[in-house]
Amino acid sequence: MEIYIWKGRNLRGEILKGEIEAESKEEVENKLRSQRIIPIKIKKKPKEISIPFFEKKVTPNEVMVFTRQLSTMIDSGLSIIQSLEILAEQAENKKFKEVINGIKTKLESGQTLSKAMASYPKVFDELYVNMVNAGEISGSLDIILQRLAILLEKTITLKRKIKGAMFYPISVIIVAIIVTAILLIKVVPTFAELFSSVGKALPLPTQIVINISNFLRANFGYIILTVFIIIVAIKLIYKTDRGRHFFDQLILKLPIFGKLILKAAVAKFTRTLGTMLSSGVSILEAFDIVAKTSGNVIIEDAVYYTRDKVKEGKNLVEPLSETKVFPPMVVQMIGVGEKTGAVDAMLNKIADFYEEEVDQAVSNLTSLIEPLIMAFLGVVLGGLIIAMYLPIFKIGEVI
Repeated sequence: MEIYIWKGRNLRGEILKGEIEAESKEEVENKLRSQRIIPIKIKKKPKEISIPFFEKKVTPNEVMVFTRQLSTMIDSGLSIIQSLEILAEQAENKKFKEVINGIKTKLESGQTLSKAMASYPKVFDELYVNMVNAGEISGSLDIILQRLAILLEKTITLKRKIKGAMFYPISVIIVAIIVTAILLIKVVPTFAELFSSVGKALPLPTQIVINISNFLRANFGYIILTVFIIIVAIKLIYKTDRGRHFFDQLILKLPIFGKLILKAAVAKFTRTLGTMLSSGVSILEAFDIVAKTSGNVIIEDAVYYTRDKVKEGKNLVEPLSETKVFPPMVVQMIGVGEKTGAVDAMLNKIADFYEEEVDQAVSNLTSLIEPLIMAFLGVVLGGLIIAMYLPIFKIGEVI
């Protein structure tokens, strides 16, 4: 379908403008006449040329704010189309403005909100669309959007904490590697020339550093190329089923970060599933969507396995326990929720608990990593400096 820009006159003689999605110009004319608008001018909307690399994306935070504002406007009595018009006007992101206007156009052509949003999968994922659809069916769209906004906010906060915990050590190590490489390529050769003029045998640590420096300078291009090939190879392997299973399993078994990532995954799983069940989405459909949005194939397989067993008539506890992925406490609390008929409420309590666990784990991780990083920097950079000054100390002793 194409988007057409139209200009027309209503029965009161007022000039109106807008956009309509349709198969042909004739269909646009019919739609306008059905709205008692006399078409004056109709033309296809020109397609904008965009370079994917430079194209601005819609961020999860923008979607969260949009969801919360849309919920408030609908709850205040505004129609969905009026709400979308206001949100499109105030949207600072040009890409998001186009998306909101596109949804409004589809609504005007008779589509439901969930179906219109499904046309933009890069902005509104399957979870979002299904929850909006549940809200439309139940007649509680404003409440569902409010729950969605809370879910998105919790997910964004969780991701930010995980990224923050990993960013600090990784950035320090990268800086240390760059500084070490500069010392080896630029500074060490100067010392090597100085020491060679003395004509004496160098201490072993100094000779090792000079040898590393010579190797790095002679093969710098090959080293960069090798690192690039390894990164590309890992990405290609990760795209395969076996490769993704291997790396996702490895991530969960990492000595420091593995438990943190698992806790974050459990928090996301329980929060998303609890929100979907409380919004009226069926348990099988909820499991299917939660699996796709898990972000880890090991957890995804565990969720799919549980879904299949539930489809066969089993309860949640047994298959969840069989997967050996979810902690026993999670399984037992879900079992209590099943017995009391409040699985959604129990899932949200588990999510609250594990979000606090992630907070504590991030705090502990920062306290643990700081001395380790200082020790790493001391050994690498301190050892390098000492190795280069050893010959100077010997020359001083001789003098």
